[in-house]
This record gives sequence, structure tokens and C-alpha cells, in this order.
Amino acid sequence: MTFRLSFCSLIALAAASPAPAEPVFNRISSFATADNMAEGEDRARETSAEIMTATADGMELIYSDSPLKAIGLIDITDPKAPKPLGNIAMDGEPTTTVVLGEMAFVGVNTSESFTAPSGVLRTVDLTSKTVTANCDLGGQPDSVALSPKGDMLGVVIENERDEDVNDGALPQMPAGFIVRLPIKDGQVDCEQKQVVELTGLAEIAPEDPEPEYLDFNQNGDLVVTLQENNHLVIIDADGKVAAHFSAGTVDLDQIDTEDDGKLDFTASLKAVPREPDTVAWLDNDHFATANEGDYKGGSRGFTIFNRDGSVVYDAGNSFEHALIRIGHYPEGRSDNKGVEPEALKYAEFDGQKLLFVGSERGSAIGVYDVANPAEPKLLQILPSGIGPEGLVAIPQRNLFASANETDLGEDGAARAHVMIFERAEGTAAYPTLVSTGEDLIGWGALSGLTVDPANASVLYGISDSAYGSQPSIFRIEAAAKPATITRKIVVSKDGQPAEKLDLEGIAADGQGGFWLASEGDAEKEIPHQILHVDAEGAIAEQIELPAELTAGATRFGLEGITLAEDGKLWMAVQREWKDDPKGQTKLLQFDPASGEWAGIRYPLEKGEGWVGLSEIAIHGGNLYLIERDNLIGQAAKLKQVTSVALADLKPAALGGELPVVEKKVVRDLIPDLKQWNGYVQDKVESLAITPEGMAWVATDNDGVDDASGETFLWSFQM
Repeated sequence: MTFRLSFCSLIALAAASPAPAEPVFNRISSFATADNMAEGEDRARETSAEIMTATADGMELIYSDSPLKAIGLIDITDPKAPKPLGNIAMDGEPTTTVVLGEMAFVGVNTSESFTAPSGVLRTVDLTSKTVTANCDLGGQPDSVALSPKGDMLGVVIENERDEDVNDGALPQMPAGFIVRLPIKDGQVDCEQKQVVELTGLAEIAPEDPEPEYLDFNQNGDLVVTLQENNHLVIIDADGKVAAHFSAGTVDLDQIDTEDDGKLDFTASLKAVPREPDTVAWLDNDHFATANEGDYKGGSRGFTIFNRDGSVVYDAGNSFEHALIRIGHYPEGRSDNKGVEPEALKYAEFDGQKLLFVGSERGSAIGVYDVANPAEPKLLQILPSGIGPEGLVAIPQRNLFASANETDLGEDGAARAHVMIFERAEGTAAYPTLVSTGEDLIGWGALSGLTVDPANASVLYGISDSAYGSQPSIFRIEAAAKPATITRKIVVSKDGQPAEKLDLEGIAADGQGGFWLASEGDAEKEIPHQILHVDAEGAIAEQIELPAELTAGATRFGLEGITLAEDGKLWMAVQREWKDDPKGQTKLLQFDPASGEWAGIRYPLEKGEGWVGLSEIAIHGGNLYLIERDNLIGQAAKLKQVTSVALADLKPAALGGELPVVEKKVVRDLIPDLKQWNGYVQDKVESLAITPEGMAWVATDNDGVDDASGETFLWSFQM
């Protein structure tokens, strides 16, 4: 069975009624790493959650925070309300932590340069939160693994290369190696340190092995990835190299290889080196690799190997295709490894053998049933936060967690987070929107919605400038669970995808076509305009805003469009322009029959950051608008729907004094946005209302560019 059929089958099963209750993972909470900052510390300072582990009882999470040179601790006694336990300074860059009893063993990079790498293994007493011992490792540590018996530590000494030297090409000495450290009476026996050399094994730069990750099986064997060397090594329980082999290559088709603002999955790549990052044993004879790539490769998926090096299963393009269908494809990485699977975790939940695969760039985690290693079955895709780096399974509590390294707090955007999921009988809450059908439909950055006048269960959405080379309209079956995109219509001019558009609003014209609003940006030579397109997306009219209006324009232009019963169009301008009083923006009216423009002013709420309008819709006798701040997570305070009575609108001709409307707040959207238990998304940008008063709202996922990629589509009765 191909992946496409299996994914569509998942959607069909989710929509079937009645259906047996199956255990699923749903996110139950999130924790911002900035919350571990001590009182008085600068919370705006960069933090991170990278590789993560849990205590044996599953009540605490411990993650590496490289920017702070510390490990962070989280109390998850109540996993729905995680609590900060603070940071423990490591006097260096922590990489990976493992825990045995009350002791944590932390690999710490203390290197002064790439050519003079150094590092130590620090022993931390978790009760006193103090470092009690140090063991010199002789190089720069990365991954650390604890044997199932608790009697041995394995440490990757990566001695990573400088990517700015010779384009990052190997060799760059010194070479990396593996350190094995016995544990006696709960303490590391540094005197019995064993070094396992890896030189002379790989076909690529054999003199400079650069190990990346390692994992123990139940027999005490280690499997090691040499990512840049595209090689795999098995070290037996005596510390001897038992086997080694190339990670091999993959042929990929139906992929996007150009960073060009288009979601075009028609390209192919041949003989792509897998270059695996994380590795995890499934049993004593099989292991899986996440093929992130780093130097010359990256096959955008994962592979399951026999211990003799033969391939049992390779995901090919299927993992990436799964992320494409839920809107998590990072188009900006098309020319550089696509979704980049990096994190990997194997665990058994109630006897179910599960492999979790984290996409660093797609910011999502695939959950696979690997009972048969030759035929993994995709069960779910989880929303992870930005850049999942570390995955933790706590089967005894039916919990799973992801550590997400990306912190954009300096720009007022999302902080680094730890996300916590619980496995229970029920329905998967995410995704809320997927694309289906034989054709692979890529989508994202939804910026506007409208209802099909002929079928209120069908919506049409629009994408913004995140895909500026391929502006598109999406047909959405809203009644399906999750809602499904069944068609993609590219907006075109003279038979080619239209250029210089930033589509932020869409309104059905009642005759099969659409009115579109394009937000202008003078720096990018994008005009402020509205467009009329037919059912196939071909532009019939392009109407630029009048010069007397755009003379005071900024880049924060049209953010929605709607069609009134009298045939006139209403548009929302996002923020005040140069000719507006402070704290006010405009609602514009355009009459297609006469070509006349008019407007009124809309009073914006005060808030942190900026506040503006994101969408406009008509229902009954009111205009409805989305008014929001531009803040995210804990900083977000204002995401709301307001209304303005149409009977009270007295738009005036442009160029003169414009009347100010009175508005009413009808719904606070922040509680809605919290229902998925992640951080509050900032860009609530779409609103459409059916004749029966059902309001549909959606978030813009920014095309997965410095964003989690999460699109939330939901409804409520007005």
C-alpha cells in the first residue's frame, strides 16, 4: 500500500461514525523555557530546549539549554500544568543528559575552537542540584546514551567540523571517536574510560569520522551514526567494532528542490546520501535512522536497517508527503534537505511498538506503528513547536514530550517550548486541515476564507505572499473531520501564475468567481489592489486603490474583502496609514458598477506591540472583523471578533473627513486558540460566516518560516 492511500484511509477512518475508540496522542500542555529563568533574570534572553530526557519515575523532564549553558528542569507531576524547576549551570555547552536514579550525567562541550575540542561528563545530583563529579572526555561530546542495565555510558565525541572552512567539507581534524564509561554503584568510573576509535571505516573521509548519535540495545550493543561520513557502526558489549557499513543512498521523486515561493512537487533527486542523524534500536536486530543530512545529503525520511546493514524499509518521500498534506512543508528549505527529519524515539505503549520521527524544519512529529519493521504504519502527526530536537517517551504514564530548540523571543515571536502529549482513547485534535486526493496538494499560509454560495459546507481559502510565486485558492470541505482541501486553483494572468501579489482576502462573487484583496508593499513593488478572478483563478480585472488613498499607505494594507447584498465590496485596512489619526484604521467600500470608492474609520484597541485588522465578513445586518495584536504565546492579549452594524455605516468619499464607526466585541478568540494546548498563535487571519451563522476561523502558519506550521481551523455559532 502506498503512503498516499494509507494517509487518505486515516482521514476516512477519522470521519467514519460510529468508530471504535483507539488510543491517540493529543497535546495537553506546553512549557516555555523562558519560564525557567530565575527571578530578576532577563526573560527576553535567548533560551532553548534541545536534547531531553526524563527521570525514571517520569515526573521530571531535563533538557539541554545551550544558549544559557545550563540544563533546565520541569516538574510534570501534573502533566497538564508543568511547573518550572529552574536551571543548573554547566560551565559549558550541555549537549545530552541521561539519568540514573537521582544522578544525571551531562555531556558538556568546553571547546575553545574547532581545532582544539574539549569536553567533560558532569555528574549532577538532582536532589541538591549540584555538580558532584567531572570526567574529562578528551574531545567535544554530543550524544550520550545509558545502557538498559544501567552499567555503561556511551558518549559520542563528535569533534565537529567548521562549516565555514572549505564549505564544511571533510576531512577536518581532529577525528571523532566513542567513549565508553562503566558505572559502578551509580557513579561513573572515569578511570576505566574506554576509547573506541572509528578511523579507517567509512568510505567518505575515513581519516576523519564525525560521529553524531548513538543508542544501546538490550544486549548492550551500540549503534553509532557517522552523519557526514554517511556511515553506520555497531560496537558490541565488549567495546569492539562488530560491524560497519555505508548508510547508502536514496532516489527521491515528487519533491520540491527549488526555494522559489512555489509548492511544486515534480522534481527528482538521484542517489541522495542518507546522512543519518539520530538512531534508535527497535529490537536487538533492527534500528531506525532519521536521515536529516548535513553535508551533501539528507533523504527527507527515515530508514529501518537490519544490524547487518541491509535495508528493511525506507520512507522515501512518504514522510515529507505526510507533512505536505497537513500544511507543514517548509518551502524555504526546498533546496536544502526539505523537512529534515532529525529527532527519533522508539518506545512501547501498552505493547504497541511506536517510532516517533521529528521533522526539524517541518516542526511536526510522525507516529508510526513498527510492529512489522518492514511495513511501518503512520498513525498520527503531532504538532511539535518550532524545531523539535529532542523526544522523550514515558510509557508508564502514557506521556510523550518534545523539546523544541528554536527561540525567536528577541523578535517578539515564539519562544522555545517543551510540548507534552498524552495517549488516551479518543480523537486526534490535530491536524484540523489536510489535503487529500490523488494529486499531492501543497498548502499553507491561509490568509482569508469565504463560503461557497451554493454549498455552505464548502469554504474557499487563499494563501499569502509566503507562496508569492504561486498565489492559490483552496477548496475546503469543512464538514469533514479533519477538514479537507480537495482542489488548488492557482491565480493566473495570461496563463501564468500571477506575480507581485500578497493575497490577504477572498470573497465569492456569487457567479463562480472570486474577489481577492492584495496587500501592497512598495519596497517589493506590490501594489495595493483588488482583483476579480473567474472559477479557474484567471484574473479578469485588476483594480488598484486610488492614488489619493495610497499616497499615505504603508505596507500594512488590505487584510480582507467581503461582498454585500447591494453588490458593493468592503475591505479592511490592517493598520493606520499616514493620513489616519493614531489608533484608527480604515474600512473601504468599492462599488464595481460605478467604480466609486468611499470609506470610514475604525477605532483600534490599544495593546502591546501593534493592533490591527486581519479579516472582514458580512452576516445578517453586520460587518464582522478580526482585530488582533501581533503577539504570540504568553504575550498575546488581543485576538477578537468585533461587529459593526451595516445600518449605521455612512461611508464618505475619500479625500475628506471620514466618520468613525462604533464597534462591539462579540467573541474573545484567545480561549479558542488555547484549546490545542500549545502556545497562542498570533496570526488569526481568516473569518467566513455561513448563511446559518456558523463562523469559520483559521490561523496563518506563515508558510512554516520561523513558525510552528500549525494551522487551526475551527467554527462556532455567531
